[in-house]
Amino acid sequence: MTYVLELIAVNRVFPADPPVTALAGVDLRVRRGEYLAIVGPSGSGKSTLLNVLGLLDVPSSGNYLFEGAETTTMADRRRTELRGSRIGFVFQSFHLLMYRSVLENVMLGGLYTGVPAAVRRTRAVAALDRVGLGHRHRFLPSRLSGGERQRVAIARALVGDPALLLCDEPTGNLDGANTASVLDLFDDLRAAGATLLVITHDATVAERADRRVRITDGRIS
Repeated sequence: MTYVLELIAVNRVFPADPPVTALAGVDLRVRRGEYLAIVGPSGSGKSTLLNVLGLLDVPSSGNYLFEGAETTTMADRRRTELRGSRIGFVFQSFHLLMYRSVLENVMLGGLYTGVPAAVRRTRAVAALDRVGLGHRHRFLPSRLSGGERQRVAIARALVGDPALLLCDEPTGNLDGANTASVLDLFDDLRAAGATLLVITHDATVAERADRRVRITDGRIS
């Protein structure tokens, strides 16, 4: 399959007086194995686009195909299953449980997949090795740097081998050195065949991607 996702003439309009158009005629295609950055200022529609791409929201009109399947007409349960099994999320805030070990946090990434705990543990160990934290299994997040915490969050997103890694301002809470470390990891994941979509306001972060598009007033250019 050539494309992981395809947005075709997608609009998202929120009811108000007058109605608020957050996305307007968005066309976007992401190939398997591509590293794409979407850049835009605050209020440009990035958050709405993220919610649509992550199957957290449904377009008001248009089509959204994920791995060839039309998602706009799917039942909520099927959309939830698809989101949980095929999309990995990485956020600006790491969303780690501070009282759980690094390994336990990563295992939570597969909690709702129905996979037995022993298998989830094996996959979590492999994901931590993949992000260079194989030596931190038993650490609590409080003992890690910001960059290491984000690597744990990325490992958690990778544990189910998703078709798409969807990243929302993934370096927003990091200093320069830790930002560089995370971007180096993205380069490695891309080289290994992962499909990455990074939403950011930072042009420096976007420059590392294979392709960059801009969103302004809900429109892609």
